[in-house]
Amino acid sequence: MTTWLNMSLQDGASPIMEQLVFFHDHVLMIMLMITTTVLYMMITLIRNKQTSRFMLEGQMIETTWTIAPAIILVFIAMPSLRLLYLMDEVHNPSLTLKAVGHQWYWSYEYSDFTKLEFDSYMIPQEEQQESTFRLLDTDNRIVLPMNSPIRMIVTAADVLHSWTIPSLGVKTDATPGRLNQTSFSISRPGILYGQCSEICGANHSFMPITIESVPAKYFINWVSKMSE
Repeated sequence: MTTWLNMSLQDGASPIMEQLVFFHDHVLMIMLMITTTVLYMMITLIRNKQTSRFMLEGQMIETTWTIAPAIILVFIAMPSLRLLYLMDEVHNPSLTLKAVGHQWYWSYEYSDFTKLEFDSYMIPQEEQQESTFRLLDTDNRIVLPMNSPIRMIVTAADVLHSWTIPSLGVKTDATPGRLNQTSFSISRPGILYGQCSEICGANHSFMPITIESVPAKYFINWVSKMSE
């Protein structure tokens, strides 16, 4: 989760998020090189007092500064397109989870199991313990198995919402009357936090998302307990 004065992205908890972090660093280095080059040229032009009335054109430099940006764009576009296709791909999911956005809480349905559904509300501040996080913890956590492809179906019952988990690289709009689909795989155990990322009314800031990632055997025990 994000910590105080954290200027970078959250640690990736899924392969897709790790690739997104790598792509972010890749583009950042390209931007740094461009910024440095342009700044150097500007300082050189300002400090240079030499003039020449015979210099009217430069075919070579014009060709260079036309081709170079095109090559740079290719180096950015290729990994970007690869990531877009990877994020849209759904690989034989082992579990399907449906999230329904309400004003202002989430409802979850485990479609592969009968009668396994619940509502998830933010824990009020007066009921919080020392181990819980303000505005982030919920009374009912989503429990998901790690290292398993998960298909996520997102919709809304009233207004627009957005189901977002930054450490998974997942952000899917919840639209009334429409099912949006995404997929992810959690690569490590732990508790992941997210929030609604679409302004949905007065209590938009108070509908967090909490995922508990556990090994498969603990997930099976949790399902058995919840189905009783």
